[in-house]
Amino acid sequence: IIRIYKGGVMVAAPLLDDHSRTRGGGERGLLGLAFPPDYAQKQHFYVNYTDLNGHTVIARYRAGPNADTADPSTEQILLRIEQPYANHNGGQLRFGPDGYLYIGMGDGGSGGDPQNRAQNPRERLGKMLRIDVESAPGTFQIPPSNPFAASATHDPAIWALGLRNPWRFSFDRGTGDLWIADVGQNQYEEINFQPASSRGGENYGWNIMEGMHCFRTGTCSQQGLTLPVAEYGRGDGCSVTGGFVYRGSAFPGLRGTYLYGDYCSGRIWGIRREGS
Repeated sequence: IIRIYKGGVMVAAPLLDDHSRTRGGGERGLLGLAFPPDYAQKQHFYVNYTDLNGHTVIARYRAGPNADTADPSTEQILLRIEQPYANHNGGQLRFGPDGYLYIGMGDGGSGGDPQNRAQNPRERLGKMLRIDVESAPGTFQIPPSNPFAASATHDPAIWALGLRNPWRFSFDRGTGDLWIADVGQNQYEEINFQPASSRGGENYGWNIMEGMHCFRTGTCSQQGLTLPVAEYGRGDGCSVTGGFVYRGSAFPGLRGTYLYGDYCSGRIWGIRREGS
């Protein structure tokens, strides 16, 4: 259920009740929500949920005349991605500064990415996807500037690869930089960074690497990989939840700091980019 609060009070009717299409529990359910630029005029929005079979669905809904309620019958399914296991569904949706929709996809689940999906360029699992959903509402297109838009070896929707479970990511509203918090396997949680100047195509290393360390082997080739800008081990937590770069006015000392936390320990950290 998606609820609306106005003036600190919850509106009685939900914006959307999607009970008939998804089941919550574990890492499944209604996982992501994104409003397009100029939502007040467009009055449609996008959600990421797992359907009754556990597969990822990206869908578009239209709000009613007062923009506070949406009719479930207006659903338009744009994308469906099969999930082989129950966990690592990702779920985050964000519109980037470029107006395209970014979708964080986990590696499909189980442990250690047994089918090597995150490194498979033809798979959409274990990736950051980037699609155009606003040029032709109700459908999606591949942005021609996607790094693999014309590739014969990669899925054209891929923006970046080598992710395990990018549960939450965000864009710095001051710079346009992309911060991705990727949940680790057994030892390390990581924060990945993509500058606004990037043209995409980064490989963030999973399942060759976990954090800044080789996964399963003592040595591994790191050629072509983009390593995280921060990591922490099991002594500090067990599951990273990505936050935002602070651009508010109440705490000037925090401006430009990316804030993120851990689900298990409850700790919150900040990291700031200086130079490169």
